Amino acid sequence: MSIIEPTIRPPAEAQSFLLQVTLGCSSYTCSFCGAYQGKKFSIKEEKEIFYDIERGARLHPFKRKVFLLDGDALAVPNKRLIPVLEKLDKSFPKLRRVSSYANGYNISSRSDNELKKLKENKLSLIYMGLESGSSSVLKMRKKKSSAEEMIEGARRCSDTGIKTSIIVLLGLGGKRYSAEHVRETIRALNKMQPDFLSFLSVMLIPGTELYKEAERGDFKELSPKGLLRESFEILKGIDMKRTVFRSNHASNYLPLRGRLPKDKTRLLELTEKAMKDNGILKPEYLRGL
Repeated sequence: MSIIEPTIRPPAEAQSFLLQVTLGCSSYTCSFCGAYQGKKFSIKEEKEIFYDIERGARLHPFKRKVFLLDGDALAVPNKRLIPVLEKLDKSFPKLRRVSSYANGYNISSRSDNELKKLKENKLSLIYMGLESGSSSVLKMRKKKSSAEEMIEGARRCSDTGIKTSIIVLLGLGGKRYSAEHVRETIRALNKMQPDFLSFLSVMLIPGTELYKEAERGDFKELSPKGLLRESFEILKGIDMKRTVFRSNHASNYLPLRGRLPKDKTRLLELTEKAMKDNGILKPEYLRGL
């Protein structure tokens, strides 16, 4: 496939066919993100996308899942994205699901009918980086979407039948704004009621603005215990009705997974135990993005 690196995908999409429809992210302003350094955002030509679909279908004809790269496939308008989804459905006879990252503004810019059209063409799961429920923290970190925009986007997707996987970034507020980050993230998640919820942890990436802030002393990282404390408090505060929870990303010190609300007590107990016993935590050299 003509995939132009660097690129990333969610851990849950490890077995999916990866189709690159955009390069980079239309909102590459976030001060903490180094995923697409050196990549200027653009939408690939339909001819190139269709070639990749045809070649992928020959090599992997029985794929059931497709993930759309790069970081912002929903920046592609429906008039260009629907033909891609139709081509995927025709090319992969066993296709069950197409998924993508999404920014809040790319959902809010679509009508309900446009969202329904995506769902009808098997785009049935979006991954959204809420990062923090605090709009002030998001503004400091230069994220384009506001918390309220992402809350509304997640709810509209759910109403359309598109499942949501929401990503929270532990430590994004640093030491100074940790309490606000936790409080407002609980509020946002309780409104969103995502189908899937993942915790990642801030890692300072050389070349990013947040890395430079930390070097100047303007951003104070949380300790491993501080990150676990945020995880504990958010888990304690959220009231999920039916959510699959994971914190097994490589950036985290403590891998966890379970279903909420059923496993909430167990997850809290494991987190509390880890805060008291550093030997349980993943060694620093094993963390990564």
